[in-house]
Amino acid sequence: MKLSLGTPITKLRMVGPAYAARLKKLEIETIRDLLYHKPHRYIDYSLITPIMRAQSGETVTVQGAVVESKNVYTKTGKVIQKVKLQDRSGQLEATWFNQPFIPKTIKVGESLNLSGEIEATGLRKQLVSPEYEIVKEEKYTIHTGRLVPVYPETEGLSSKWLRSRIAPLIKIILPDLEEWLPDSIREKERLLHIEEALANLHFPESPTSAEKAKKRLAFDEMFLLQVRTLLRKKAWQKRDVAHKITVEPRKLNDFQKNLPFKLTDAQKRVTEELLEDLSKDRPMNRLLLGDVGCGKTVVAAIGMYASHTKSFPSVLMAPTEILAHQHEKTITGLLKPFNVKIGLCTASRKVNLSDYDLIIGTHALLYKTIEPQDFGLAVIDEQQRFGVEQRGRLIKKGKTPHILTMTATPIPRTVALTLYGDLDLSIIDEMPPGRMKVKTWIVPPKKREGAYQWIRERIKNGEQAFIVCPLIETSEHESMLQVKAATEESIRLSKEIFPDLSLGLLHGRMKAKEKEEAIQKFRDHKTEILVATPVVEVGIDIPGATIMMIEGAERFGLAQLHQLRGRVGRGDKQSFCLLFTSLPKAEGFSRLKALEMEKSGNELAELDLKLRGPGDIYGTRQHGFADLKFASWKDAALIAATRRHAHSIVEKDPKLKKHQKIKAKLGAIEKPIEPN
Repeated sequence: MKLSLGTPITKLRMVGPAYAARLKKLEIETIRDLLYHKPHRYIDYSLITPIMRAQSGETVTVQGAVVESKNVYTKTGKVIQKVKLQDRSGQLEATWFNQPFIPKTIKVGESLNLSGEIEATGLRKQLVSPEYEIVKEEKYTIHTGRLVPVYPETEGLSSKWLRSRIAPLIKIILPDLEEWLPDSIREKERLLHIEEALANLHFPESPTSAEKAKKRLAFDEMFLLQVRTLLRKKAWQKRDVAHKITVEPRKLNDFQKNLPFKLTDAQKRVTEELLEDLSKDRPMNRLLLGDVGCGKTVVAAIGMYASHTKSFPSVLMAPTEILAHQHEKTITGLLKPFNVKIGLCTASRKVNLSDYDLIIGTHALLYKTIEPQDFGLAVIDEQQRFGVEQRGRLIKKGKTPHILTMTATPIPRTVALTLYGDLDLSIIDEMPPGRMKVKTWIVPPKKREGAYQWIRERIKNGEQAFIVCPLIETSEHESMLQVKAATEESIRLSKEIFPDLSLGLLHGRMKAKEKEEAIQKFRDHKTEILVATPVVEVGIDIPGATIMMIEGAERFGLAQLHQLRGRVGRGDKQSFCLLFTSLPKAEGFSRLKALEMEKSGNELAELDLKLRGPGDIYGTRQHGFADLKFASWKDAALIAATRRHAHSIVEKDPKLKKHQKIKAKLGAIEKPIEPN
């Protein structure tokens, strides 16, 4: 059988069902996946030295003949493996523990490489548990005598096993691997040929070779993402709009006069962008970015009102029932004076969609009898929390409604322009006047008791507090033992710290009805403290809550902490955010200090991107970020270069007729980029 990149991994020699299951844990199911399995580091065994010249503490490779190989049994029943290696300069002993198969593998008379750190006692030198490799004539070494790749592993699947499977593929697959990136781009960016890049990724001659390989593969990854995003934008621009929407200035003025506040300049600017899109003969596909509390919902309400004035219904989709209920309350206040019939559709609340002008709901409403072309406008809130299938149901064949997606999740600009390059971007970068800043303090362990007392005094004066814990239940994982869990912490606080106060509990595993009851009790002031997981990050608006206390603050990204902080400060009282951390001052404080400085959400996202990378901006992986193996969202130069080349190709050749290799590559990559 001829092997190719798309060949299932099970077709490889020595890969049966057990190994296939282990490989799947590493997301390796094809030969392509295996060849693109990135080493996370290299061990330098390239210093090859005669035995007598090897110095204590040096990491070296020694080569010689095996003169002794045996198991040694101790009085306590342990088995030690001893191998003696000899070259022209002398002898050296290697020792392993509890690997009785080694003497059967390493036989007297064989040529052997040993790599590891030399230990010496007087004149006696030895290697303890070294890497070993039997050397046949003219054999290319892969475990010793070179830079040796160390891969992400799983139980029963070692780096040595992975190297043994990858090395033959380098010789079998790569010679026939066709270069797909245009030579003009490769030459301008000084990138390796794809064959050379993959070979040097796994078995580089030097650290420089490894870096050049990673540079090429990082370029590929980001470039393909950029091309796909731009192609999506081109495809969207060809869609037929379900309904062109123009709103009469008089009606728009009536709506704005009815608002209990004046729109900010940023809201006015974004509203103009929105209304202009609605009036076009192609469907809007706009992303509205804005900090917590900046007033995105009222902009969406203006769009839905505009649709209503033309008798076209709208839909607003929220990721959770909590947020759906919150939107129903807010939007009803804005639109009810204009006789807009508003319905709420969730998994626990069924409605007849045809009875309403505006449907607000969770993804449950997508599984009703709903045709996107029936709507004038579809609004998706916190869109990155929806899956591909859920979002895709709004965009079927035929005519398409205008789509407005919104998020309060701060996204660095370079990331937004890449991930959401197929969407037109609107940013509300101004907060409504008069909104008080939330005072933020870092609370070290020694001040915990004082903080508890301070919280009690505030609550006794009629205020309320959120206490957010990273987990639902205590984890048995060693690294998580000190992390506060909401369930246990709620019991502890109610018994030991606040026995005189009323506490509620909220977490993601509760049923929808239980969540709503917990929130309603808190909203009605029947509970004074709500202990919760980060499920409160979006959608809970409790004007009486003035304190946000966050346990294990160092475990969260700055942008996520900023969103949690946005749950308070929504009334007319001064609000506070207390960041509890168990980290020493030098480790955790410098990053968290940025929150004390009252930076905007986007500034915090940019800072966390520099410090920790996108995976830590939010503390979770389900926020819409594409998983990058080689490229980095921190690399602004790479993002700019790949976008420039992608734009040039897509503008000149939108169907990729002259770039069939790129088109084929887009179809072959293992994970499609999610549509927005």
